[in-house]
Amino acid sequence: MIRSLLRVVTASIAVLSASLSWAADPAPAPSVPTTLPQLQARLADILKEAHVPGVSVAIVRADGPEWMGGVGKADVATGRDVTGETLFRIGSTSKAFVSLSLLQLVEAGKVNLNDPVSRYLGDQWFQNPWEATDPTRVVDLLEHTTGWDDMHFREYAKQAPGMSLEEGLNYDHTSRVARWRPGTRMAYCNSGLAVAALIVEKVSGQRLEDYVREHLFAPIGMNTATYFEPDAALPVTTLYQEDGKTAFAYWHILLRPAGSINASARDMAAYLSFYLHRGDVGGHPVVSTGALDRMEVPTRTWAAQDGLTLGYGLSNYGSVEDGFVFHGHDGGVNGGLTQIAYLKDAGVGYFFSINAGNGAAFKQISAAIRGYVTHGLHKPTVPAPAVMPSFASDYAGWYRPDSPRSQNTYFVERLLGLTRVSVSQDALTLAGLTGPQLHYVPVEGRTFRRHDADAEEPVASLALVTPNGEGRFIASGLGGTLKQVSVWQVVASVGGLGWFAFSTVSTLLYGLGCLAGGLFGRRRPQDRTMRLWLLGAAVSFTGAVVILITGAADLLTHFGERSAWSMALCALTLIYAVATAGAVWEAFGGNHPRARGGVHAYARVASIGFLIALVYLAAYGVIGIRTWG
Repeated sequence: MIRSLLRVVTASIAVLSASLSWAADPAPAPSVPTTLPQLQARLADILKEAHVPGVSVAIVRADGPEWMGGVGKADVATGRDVTGETLFRIGSTSKAFVSLSLLQLVEAGKVNLNDPVSRYLGDQWFQNPWEATDPTRVVDLLEHTTGWDDMHFREYAKQAPGMSLEEGLNYDHTSRVARWRPGTRMAYCNSGLAVAALIVEKVSGQRLEDYVREHLFAPIGMNTATYFEPDAALPVTTLYQEDGKTAFAYWHILLRPAGSINASARDMAAYLSFYLHRGDVGGHPVVSTGALDRMEVPTRTWAAQDGLTLGYGLSNYGSVEDGFVFHGHDGGVNGGLTQIAYLKDAGVGYFFSINAGNGAAFKQISAAIRGYVTHGLHKPTVPAPAVMPSFASDYAGWYRPDSPRSQNTYFVERLLGLTRVSVSQDALTLAGLTGPQLHYVPVEGRTFRRHDADAEEPVASLALVTPNGEGRFIASGLGGTLKQVSVWQVVASVGGLGWFAFSTVSTLLYGLGCLAGGLFGRRRPQDRTMRLWLLGAAVSFTGAVVILITGAADLLTHFGERSAWSMALCALTLIYAVATAGAVWEAFGGNHPRARGGVHAYARVASIGFLIALVYLAAYGVIGIRTWG
């Protein structure tokens, strides 16, 4: 549940680094492991190179588990090894058990996924301005189509041992407000699954954790899985920061149904087998095959309604990897990253979880295991491109992200996510401000599939949404929704960003030059005042960025609580506002007959750049931001 939040918060940093790494010569890809010893050796190499202590792994075929074990250390201090019984945090992979619980209640005739949530819980747990015409439905909670903001930092950071689900949901209502009509766009939201879990409790009369243990864990054979901190006598991994040495304290997640489960490789092997056998365990159906089929297909978004079947279903999503269509889910907590994926037609699946928050190692391990389980399998046939539909040309132009997961960081996403769409006779091309172009060819109706040398997709993953009263949109299978915008909006956005960047960089360089020059000569007081206000704006903004970068190692502790980090971030944004106001006043409102013309002209240009950013940041609530509030 933390993994994608970290991506959003560090988006601007990632874009800067990507622009450098993209141009570099790629390292040669390692050979695909074809035997289990080769895979184990490859995993050991990755762990060593990335300073990740250990990994828990389960690989399952239709005829049974192939490997339930691990590589490396479960605990660095004691030297304890990872085994098939070691419990790891599986993060957002936990969400599927809420969806499975509701599907069981649907099959029992006790719940209807299309019912309004208010039928079961009333409307005290969320706000939806469109409730009268477009109610928030149960299915919206599971497909992340409520339109709610994701949990706020203070919710993520809250340590909640022993807290009930209702108490957890009562801790902060402010994130659960629909920002657009439910059932239109997908935006990942952890609290939606917690509200769905409350429906399970109300309908079943059992605590969610007890219901899952009785109706899912036990029948499936997940004998050691638990939502709570395991007993000290059980083999539990320690979770570490990216350095693989600094341990995290156990995270008692506020909304446990969203990502709290601890499970072993043996537990997860049984879980994978449950999917591969389509809900049947030892001849006894836990849920029907139809229920699992429903889990794997989205229905609510505009894109789904326009025929896109690849995407986020009921806590289970499809994605194309190496030419294969996998289903499953990723997960992340402080110090732990998890992936479960399976090929239902090929009858194979895998699980792995690492005990350090190292995204690079996570990707390498995923590629190695995926390569091993698909070795020797035939990739799905790639269909020939269809004829480009006549309406496609209407979708050429500029687009802006329109379904932010976190509203607090949307001010970054809406700028860095600007995308140019061009349409030719053969292909649709998406080009962002940075990175490679992506090419898509038509499949059927309004759907398109990726058509690049390194990503030839066998199924559609993009849809040109039917125009509606809100505008024209393009949506991907995993939730990214782009809205068409006018050229002048793009020019204003890019121009404002460029002006601000020029003001910041030039002021910092100018300030360093003046500092050096001040050692050898006198400066006019009027010049000095102007430069100091400008420098104050540039330094305070730069300082806020540095605080975010350096504090990201322990994001929740540093910014989810009142701390030196969060207070410094708040203070620096306020200082930026004051310094910018001072710079504008000195440049335009002050009386400086003795100020040098060049200094005065530069002060006017730079202060406007800072003012543009101030207005923008203030509009998105960044000035004086209280991340702990």
